[in-house]
Amino acid sequence: MKDVSFTQNRELSWLKFNDRVLEEAADKSVPLLERLKFLSIFDTNLEEFFMVRIGSLTDLSGLSKQAIDSKSGLSPKEQIDKVLEILPKSYAKKDEVYFDILEDLKEEGVRISKLSDLDDKDLISCKNYFDSKIEPILNFQLIDRTHPFPRLANLSIVIIFDLIASDKKKKDKIGIIYLPDRLPRYLKLADNHFVLLEDIIETFAGELFYKYKIEKSYALSLTRNADINFNDDDYEVEQDFRDYMMGKLKKRKRLHPVRVEVDKDLDDASIKFLTKQFNLSKESIFVTKSLIQSDFIFDLISDMPKEFRENHSYSEFIPQNSYFIDEKKSVISQIEEGDKLLSYPYESMDPVIRLLNEASTDPEVISIKITLYRIAKESEIAKALIKASENGKDVIVLMELRARFDEDNNILWSSRLEKAGCNVVYGFENYKTHSKVCLITKVDSNNKISYITQVATGNYNEKTAKLYTDFSFMTKDNEIGKDAKEIFDNILIGNLEGDYKHLMVSPKSMQEGLDKLIDEEIRIQEETGEGYIRLKMNSISDRKLIDKLSEASNKGVKIDMMVRGITCILPGIKGKTENIRIYQVVGRFLEHHRIYQFGKGEKIKLYISSADFMTRNIRNRMEVAVPINDVTIRERILEFLDIMFADDVKIRELSSDGNYYKVENKENIIAQDKLIEIAIKRSQEKSIREIPRSKENTKGDKRASKSNRKNEKSFGWKLGYFLGKLFS
Repeated sequence: MKDVSFTQNRELSWLKFNDRVLEEAADKSVPLLERLKFLSIFDTNLEEFFMVRIGSLTDLSGLSKQAIDSKSGLSPKEQIDKVLEILPKSYAKKDEVYFDILEDLKEEGVRISKLSDLDDKDLISCKNYFDSKIEPILNFQLIDRTHPFPRLANLSIVIIFDLIASDKKKKDKIGIIYLPDRLPRYLKLADNHFVLLEDIIETFAGELFYKYKIEKSYALSLTRNADINFNDDDYEVEQDFRDYMMGKLKKRKRLHPVRVEVDKDLDDASIKFLTKQFNLSKESIFVTKSLIQSDFIFDLISDMPKEFRENHSYSEFIPQNSYFIDEKKSVISQIEEGDKLLSYPYESMDPVIRLLNEASTDPEVISIKITLYRIAKESEIAKALIKASENGKDVIVLMELRARFDEDNNILWSSRLEKAGCNVVYGFENYKTHSKVCLITKVDSNNKISYITQVATGNYNEKTAKLYTDFSFMTKDNEIGKDAKEIFDNILIGNLEGDYKHLMVSPKSMQEGLDKLIDEEIRIQEETGEGYIRLKMNSISDRKLIDKLSEASNKGVKIDMMVRGITCILPGIKGKTENIRIYQVVGRFLEHHRIYQFGKGEKIKLYISSADFMTRNIRNRMEVAVPINDVTIRERILEFLDIMFADDVKIRELSSDGNYYKVENKENIIAQDKLIEIAIKRSQEKSIREIPRSKENTKGDKRASKSNRKNEKSFGWKLGYFLGKLFS
C-alpha cells in the first residue's frame, strides 16, 4: 500500500478545480456576461467529468479485481460514492450563483424569464411560437406496456409528464417529450428578453396528452458513459482503422447511464421511477434549478444587444503580432537566423500557418511531417498541408483519431488529407500520440540537408490558440531536427523505444530524463543548498513523479508548482512535501503550458512540453519535451513564469488540507492582464526595437531583457478580466 499521507484522489481534486471555475462566476468583479460564461463552463466541465471519469470508474467498479487508487487508497466504487456525496453542495452553489446573475442582468435591463412571469402579450408570442415552430416537429409518446420507456441518447433532454387519466377506465400514464435539437434552446422575445425552450414546451405541450390531466412535469437530462475503450479485441487487421473508429463512436450514445439531472425537486415515486429506468442510485439524480446543459449560453449572449455585450464583457483582445517575427519577411528565413518563440494567445498563431504555407511552395523543402491531435473544424494548418502535398512535397501526417470528443473532426480531416495525397498514419496501437511536433526537411542546391523543427505545448488549432495559453518553439538546430526525424522514422515503423540525444520522448525517455533532472537538483542541493525546481502544467497525478518530487523536497530542494487542474500531491506536509508550494490560476484564458525549469541562474535547464505529470502522458502516450537553449527565448519563458507566480488576484495557493486559498493581495497583479499589455506594447514597439537574433550575443540579450523588464514594470494593467473556455 502506497503512503497516501501527502496525496489526494484525482477526482476529488478535479472537483475543487471546477468549484474554482464556479468561483469566477460568483465574482462580481468579473464582467457580468463573463460570469454567465464561467457558469456554463462549470456545467460543461461537469458534463465531461461524468462522461469520462465517472464513466471509466463505473466500468472499473464492475471488475472482479478492484483497482485501488494509489493516491487515496479508494476503490472505484468508493471514489464514485465520494463524488456523489460532495456534488450536491456544488449544485446548490451553482443555482445560487445563477439566480444572483439573473438579478444582476435584470438590474441592467436583460431578462431570462419563466413563462409564469410573462405578461399576456409575451405569453401569446410564446404560444404562437409553440404552435408554428415547436409542435410540428415534436417527438413525444406515452409510456405503457406497448410503448416502453425509450432508450434516451447521451445528453438528450426530455420533459417528463405525470398524467392522470380523465377516464377512470384508463390507467395513469407517463408522457415524454424530447426537446428538438434543431431549435435554439431559447426564444428571443425582444433584444433584451429571453425564455427557455424547455419552459415553453412544459407550459404548452400538455395539450398533446389531451385525454389526461397533468399532475406534474419536469425537465430531465441523461448523461451516459462516453469513455470508449479502444482496445483491439474487436479490431480486424484487414479493417481500415478509420472505419473501426467510426463504428466505435456510434456506441458512445448507447453506453450505460451515469447521471440524471432534473430541474425540480421530485417526490419518492418519481425518484423510484427514474432509478429503475436508468439503473442508477438515487444519489446519481441531481436537482439543478438553474440550467440543464448550459452550453447554449454562449449563443444566447451573442444574441444580446451589441452595446450591452461590450459593456459587460472583457475588453476585446486580438492576439498580437509576434515580438520575434517580422511580418514582412519569410518565416523560414527568420527561423534560419535564430530560434523563435510564440506565446499564445497573447501572440498570434499566424506565423506557424505562414511557415507551413511557405514550406508548401519552397523549392528546397522536400517534406513536411507533423503530429495532429486536435485541429480546428476549418483548419488552416490542414489546408496548408494539403497545398504542400498538391505541390509535390512529401507530407506525412500522424492524425490521432482517438482524441476524445474530436474523433469525428479528425476522421473527416484524415480523409481529406489522404485524398490530397498526404501519407496519413494513425500512430500506435495502444498509445495515443499527444505530442505537437512538426519537422520541415530542406535540401539545397549543394545537397546539404537542413531541418526546421517546431515543438509546442498546445494543439495546432487556430481557435483554441486564441483561448488557451501555450508556447510554440521553432528552431533551425539540426541536432533537434535529427531527433525529430528519428521520432517520425519511429512513428512509421511503430517503434516506441527510440533513443534521442536532446528531446525527451515518452513513453521511454520522459521518465528517465525527468528523474535525471530531479536527481541533479538533489545533488546541487546537497553540495550548495541551491537546488530548485519550478513547474507549470495542467495536472499532476503520476505516482512515480509525485514520489520523486517528495524525495527532492525531503532533500531540501525548493519546488514551486503551478497546476491548473488535478493536483494529487499535497504541499507543506512535514517530512514529505514541506519544501513544495503549489498554486493555481483560473482566469480569462485557459492556462495550458507545460514548462519544466530545473535550477537557477546560468545552470538552468529549461524545457517546454506537451506532457503533464500524469501516468497517461508519461507512460501511455507519445509526448515530446524540447530543451530551450537560446538565451533570449529562455529569459522570455522565465520572465513569463515570474509574472504568473507574481499574480495575487486570480492565483490560489493549495494548502496541505487539499483546499485552495487566496494569497495576500499586495500589488493587485493579474498575470494574464499584464501579459496582454506586454504583448500589445511589444508589438507596437517592435518596429523600432532591434530583435536579438542569435544566442551568441549573450550580453546583448541580457541587456535587452533588462530593458524590457524595466519598461514593463512601468506599464499598468488597464484591460478587463478574462474570457475563457475551459477544458479539455
